[in-house]
This record gives sequence, C-alpha cells and structure tokens, in this order.
Amino acid sequence: MTVEQVESWSEGVAGLHARFAHRFGRSEPRERALDYLNGLVAPLEKKNGWTLSEQVGQLRPDGVQRLLNHSDWDENAVRDDVRDFVVETIGAKNAVLICDDTGFLKKGTKSAGVQRQYTGTAGRTENCQIGTFLAYASARGRALIDRELYIPVSWTDDRERCRAAGIDDEIPFATKNEHCKWMLQRAVDAGIPFAWVTADEAYGQVKHLRVWLEERRIAHVLATKVNDTVTTADGGDARVDQLVAALPRQAWKRVSGGQGAHGERIYDWARVAIRPYWENGFGHWVLARRSISDPTEIAYYVCYGSVASRLKDLVKVAAARWAVEECFQTAKGECGLDHYQVRLYRAWYRHITLAMAALAYLTAVRAAEAAKGAERTTGKTSYPSASRRSAD
Repeated sequence: MTVEQVESWSEGVAGLHARFAHRFGRSEPRERALDYLNGLVAPLEKKNGWTLSEQVGQLRPDGVQRLLNHSDWDENAVRDDVRDFVVETIGAKNAVLICDDTGFLKKGTKSAGVQRQYTGTAGRTENCQIGTFLAYASARGRALIDRELYIPVSWTDDRERCRAAGIDDEIPFATKNEHCKWMLQRAVDAGIPFAWVTADEAYGQVKHLRVWLEERRIAHVLATKVNDTVTTADGGDARVDQLVAALPRQAWKRVSGGQGAHGERIYDWARVAIRPYWENGFGHWVLARRSISDPTEIAYYVCYGSVASRLKDLVKVAAARWAVEECFQTAKGECGLDHYQVRLYRAWYRHITLAMAALAYLTAVRAAEAAKGAERTTGKTSYPSASRRSAD
C-alpha cells in the first residue's frame, strides 16, 4: 500500500468515525475508538489488544481494554450509525437481508456464552461463542449491519455465572431464530430499504419464523430440510420433496445463481405453487435446486413473495445467501472480527460493532472503486455518492 493510499484510508476511516464520535462520553475513548478502527483495517496479521495497541505506539493494551470493557459509550447507537452508513453507500430497494451465525473458537469457560457447541466455522463441536448476524447485500456490495451473542441455557440457568461475565439478570435465553427476528424488526423499524430476506436451513425449517415473516408481509426465500412440510391449498400438509418430485420434467430450468468463489453457480431449478390462491398479492412456493452433475442432490426452499415474482427472482435471492459467508470471511480475515480477547458480554458487542464498522468502510471503498471502474468503461456514473442516502 502506497503512502497516498494509507493517507486516503486514514481520512476515510476518520470520516466514518466522525459519524458516531458523539456516542462517546469522553475524548479518551473517542480517540481510542478511532485508533482501534485504524488498526482493524491495517494490514496486521493479528488484530488483538496487544497488536492494536502497538500499532498506535502503546506498550500495553490497557487503553484498548478500557475502551471495550469500561468506557462510557453506546455500542448499539454506533451499530445504528454503521447500518445507516452501509445503506448510504450500497443501499438499494431490491437488497436482500440475510440471517446467519458464525462461531468464535475460544479457550476456557469464562467468556460470555462460551460452551462446547456445534459451529459451522470448524464444522464440528468446539468450545466457542456463537454470534448471530444480519447482513445487507445489494448489487453494490455486502456488509454486516446487526449482531447478537447467543447465550446458551447452560448460562441463563446459572445467573451467578452470567453476572461474572457481565450478563444482566434481565437478559433471557433466546434462540438464534429469535435473534433473527429481533434484528429484522430493528431493520424494518429503521426503514432500511430491502426487498427480500433469506437464510439457511437452520432458520428456514423453523415454521414460526416463516409465519412471523408472513404476518409482516416480508418476502423471503428460506432454505429448508428435505422432509419439511408446508400447508397446501386444501389445508393439509405436504412434504417439500414430494411436491417437487411430482413436477414434470419441463418444470426444471437451468439458471445461473451468479458468480461464486469457484466460478458461475449454475443449477437446475424448479418451483411449485403450494397455495394457488393469492393472498393480498403474495404467493407461496416451494423452490428446488438440483445439481447438474448429480441429479439426486436437491436442495429445497420455502418462498413467499409478490405474485409477480419469477423463477429467476427466487433463484437470485436463494443465491444471495452466500453474501453473508463472504462477509464473515472478509470480516475475520481483514477486520479482526474473531481476533478479540475479551470475556465480558458488553465488550463482545463493542468489539464486534467496531469490526462491523471496519467491514462497512472496506465495503464502501470497494463500491466506490467499482463505480469509478464502471464510469471509465461506460462514461456514466453507476452509483451515487457515498455522502448521499440512496433512494434506489
């Protein structure tokens, strides 16, 4: 990175920090937060308390620990400021919100919410914390806009242990699906522009989440398990795999889900209307994705959206779920999302929020670079300025 690039990035980070500087009660944590952000976007191999302190010339991580553990600032208000920045830089009416969770491998038993539990991060049961996230994805980019820390029953049933980790008595046990509802409701209440919600099978197979979304007329494409059942027009239940198996051969269409890490993601797709009558302009479908190389490999989705939704629209939303995986990869690899060394409940939220801010900044930079590239190619400006709220 050149000196000019470093200076430009430093100015950009300072501009983002200025948006939420007023959330800090005193100058010391305000300045420390800026240092922390600069460290999170710096090309450091590790981004923990020691390395971030060394980055700004501090011999010990005491200041960083105070920022995360004890300083007076509102991490939820900062989260909202970061979310607004994301919308201003990559917002679009047809954006997709994605719920998912990721694991943070830990040692010991004192970090808030830690226990041996399955995490897709490792692909097995490990001693870890689990964070639930809401990602925002549009054609301009993708970023994380909300977060919750999963606190298992083993913790909420032991209030003394909770208090030692800074978990207040009024914080209840909540499932990851309940976290998803909380975060989606905050996005709706804030007027965030989006058209669809998607999530993987762990969320999609939960019927009360699907009902919750329908009650709010939130269009969605949710992955589900092969033996899940849906309510059909006659009021009965039918398995999703049986509904798809009854489709004629011509119902399957070869459609691209867009570019992935290993090239274009092309599958055979089909859908079946599960309630042929329309409710307030909305329809219900089961969507299926079949592997070209192995036709016995089929994934299933439960969908709800405008009656005008086409097969390729549902495919596009289903494929958008991978944007959250890309967010996790970038946030962990470039923004230190999983490099923290804190035990307290609130400190987790504070580190994660600042890491989300760092990811939002990188997303904005890449969106601006893409816009400049498109402008050079076409002679037209493709994206609005990052300083102006998008109404697209």
